[in-house]
Amino acid sequence: MTAPAPHGLGGHVAGFVAALRARGVPVGPSETIDAGRVLTVLDLLDREAVREGLACAVLRRPTHRATFDDLFDLWFPGAVGARSGEVADLPRTPEGAVDLPALRERLAELLADENSGPQLEQLTGQVVEQLGQYQSARGPSFSAYQAMKDLAPQTLLARVLAGLALPPDAGARDTEVARRLARERIDRFRAGVQAETNRRVAEQIGRDRVATYGVTRQAEDTDFLRASERELAELKRGTQRLARILASRLAVRRKHSRRGEIDLRKTLRASMSTGGVPIDLVNRKPRPGRPELVLLCDISGSVAGFSNFTLLLVSALREQFSRVRIFAFVDRTDEVTAYFDPHAGLDDVLTRIFTESRIIDADGHSDYGQALTSFADNFADAVTSRSSLLVLGDGRTNYRNPRLNTLRELAATARHAHWLNPEPKNLWGTGDSAAQEYGSVIEMHECRSARQLTEVVSRLLPV
Repeated sequence: MTAPAPHGLGGHVAGFVAALRARGVPVGPSETIDAGRVLTVLDLLDREAVREGLACAVLRRPTHRATFDDLFDLWFPGAVGARSGEVADLPRTPEGAVDLPALRERLAELLADENSGPQLEQLTGQVVEQLGQYQSARGPSFSAYQAMKDLAPQTLLARVLAGLALPPDAGARDTEVARRLARERIDRFRAGVQAETNRRVAEQIGRDRVATYGVTRQAEDTDFLRASERELAELKRGTQRLARILASRLAVRRKHSRRGEIDLRKTLRASMSTGGVPIDLVNRKPRPGRPELVLLCDISGSVAGFSNFTLLLVSALREQFSRVRIFAFVDRTDEVTAYFDPHAGLDDVLTRIFTESRIIDADGHSDYGQALTSFADNFADAVTSRSSLLVLGDGRTNYRNPRLNTLRELAATARHAHWLNPEPKNLWGTGDSAAQEYGSVIEMHECRSARQLTEVVSRLLPV
């Protein structure tokens, strides 16, 4: 079991706040103080009141709530050790094994009853205790997957619907509402099994270790190449917010750049009238105008999540540049700038790209060398001395010629040239990856998550 905080409840709350920060939830000193004050006026035995009070005190955005709840369950667990209560054991066969059909029936009944909260919580604890326990190298441990494997609550939808007792004349709307309610209760039970598993494992190996893998990630921290459909959808919804963050950073940098760098020679000359003391600084005239941006993007299946999100982000930032041109490729490059209408959805844009543009030439497998060559042959005028060139892709060429000289010429022409790679650095150069070869020609940056991408883009894009 995890040792208590060395400084009582205050130290425990401070540890909880530190865990939130480590998972990307911004909690400042004022929110931490508010959290401590909240606990002085709440009934500490009412766990849900404590949960909601702390959430009100420390959370700034609703998207942080899932991470908060997972960490709250670890830092303020509902029990210690095995649960005990009215539900003493799971139904058994005459041979002593867990009677899965009877257990599924009981679970369906509890899920259909809106007042079964305490009984369902006890059943959740017994499911983890008796179905999810296994022997590991460190002794007995628990697995949510093992607990859910044979129980399969997702298959109980029809039984839960039947238990909700819809009237015979229920319309399509009422049926759909009941169906969504049943799905929500099933998902809540599965989340409860996961939380109970994390609690039991945390007592063995420590909550800090469980928090590294058992806590919901922020959408900004999701690995592009391993993101689920739900996580990618959440990333897309957050595109406008990230675009506003980037736009504000670029605006601040542009404001500062208008002053120009200090002209030391003229400043020292002007200081002669003040006895050699440089009271008035003289700045060089800044370069006028906003830069152009050229985006060369691999949209093949292997990097689709990364490319799609970055295209959305750059499209939302178009007003920050004097001109933006977007090019997509698989094994051939074509311009797709016109497809990015402000009112068009990304799915519609991608459909048009794959059906109307020429981005696939031969077999439809990624060929960076051929893509670079077709770009240089057909759109060489897109890259000028005012352009910032961004290449998006993992650099996996399917063992084909990477055409380094072509990329070298493009990078030499551009004002700035950078490559954003969604793969971790330790995979660059492995297998068919030419990332290290390309990295010798153009500056390459690891961009595995939206948070990392935002930091890199805000640092690299010129003003």
